[in-house]
Amino acid sequence: MLIYLTVASRGVYRHSSTTILSFSGSFPMKARSMTLSRDLFGSRKLSGQILLLLTTLVFVGCEPNVPKSPSSGKADPAAGKSSTSATGGDAAGLKRLIILTNGDSPYWDACRQGLLAAASDLKLKEVGLTADLDVNDGTAQGQLSKLQQYATQSDIAGVGISAIDAKNVAIADELRSMQKKGIKVLTIDSDVERSQFADARYAFIGTDNLTGGRILGQCAAGLKPDGGEYVTFVGFKGAQNAIDRIGGFAEGAGEKLISKDTMSDETDKTKARDNVRNAIRNHPNLSFLVGIWSYNAPAIVDVVKESNRRKDFSIVVFDAEPTAITAMKEGNIDAMVVQNPFAMGYEGVRMLAALVRDQKETLSEMLPKYGQPEGDIFDTGLKVVVPSAESPLTPDKFQGVELITLEKFQEWLNKYDLTGS
Repeated sequence: MLIYLTVASRGVYRHSSTTILSFSGSFPMKARSMTLSRDLFGSRKLSGQILLLLTTLVFVGCEPNVPKSPSSGKADPAAGKSSTSATGGDAAGLKRLIILTNGDSPYWDACRQGLLAAASDLKLKEVGLTADLDVNDGTAQGQLSKLQQYATQSDIAGVGISAIDAKNVAIADELRSMQKKGIKVLTIDSDVERSQFADARYAFIGTDNLTGGRILGQCAAGLKPDGGEYVTFVGFKGAQNAIDRIGGFAEGAGEKLISKDTMSDETDKTKARDNVRNAIRNHPNLSFLVGIWSYNAPAIVDVVKESNRRKDFSIVVFDAEPTAITAMKEGNIDAMVVQNPFAMGYEGVRMLAALVRDQKETLSEMLPKYGQPEGDIFDTGLKVVVPSAESPLTPDKFQGVELITLEKFQEWLNKYDLTGS
């Protein structure tokens, strides 16, 4: 077993079969005795000679396999969770295409599947590319730190980001800086503020969130035509997809539905549930509970079940996490407006690869009106999912959007080996 000595930190760390010991302070010029952890040798002191022997082992052995980039499966400690790589990343000497999430949610599992499918279909490895999904920690600072990290790495060829804060100037500036360095940039799932920062990315791939919001509002109005009060629940109010969905919901719902509050949870799942409890407590005449981000659906369902008040609320939500699908099957969700994160992952990788490889024909096919107003948007589409054919919501109430039953939706998921969308 090879032993590494690392300075300027404390404790004992284990990495696969290699044990890494670390000590506090700078490396001594002269050997002196140090106390090692009981985990490795028990409580005893090593003499200077043994320390020198260990030091020799460090220099004659191979270098430690310490992850240096998101594609290695371990993220920067300050920058959130690990990434998923299609082919093993920079270990194979490949240029990387990265999709950076806004946070950690099962919603992104479908995006990951799309990314992997595109990497396979496009044979990225054969053209010197690989694709990674990198999971952010749910904060704007986390995204900024990751972007700054990417900008220092020579193997980053393209980045697609789900912007957690549409109006964040620092993130927009970092995206611009990356483009100047030759890194191709897209927004995926959630765009930047287009009126200010459209130049910070080449295009947006995802849902027309304003339309999606309108459709969800139409669902609510169709369930209770007489109207009523509602509260919307979301991760961050400042995210562009949140702004568009909440505004669109109000438009689609009409004047008979009255907004009492929009409650944000900053992607804290406990707070998401507390928000629902507080909304029900503070607004006794509520008729609708509206989930704007994917994990808001199970949060709403859990609280309504614990309070035994299902009959008092219509529940309409965005997205279909596995737990939300189960909740609808059990009769606890009335309608879901479902995006296609699989397509976001797939088409995001396809467009980034086309940009990196300068494939103008592919880009023209994907964005035939590029350069015109709204011509930099690739819409991945929407579905309305209802529990069964007995739902008061029927296809004739929606234009340009597919309405399907939960059973048909699950058949679609199974076709692509997905558990949610």
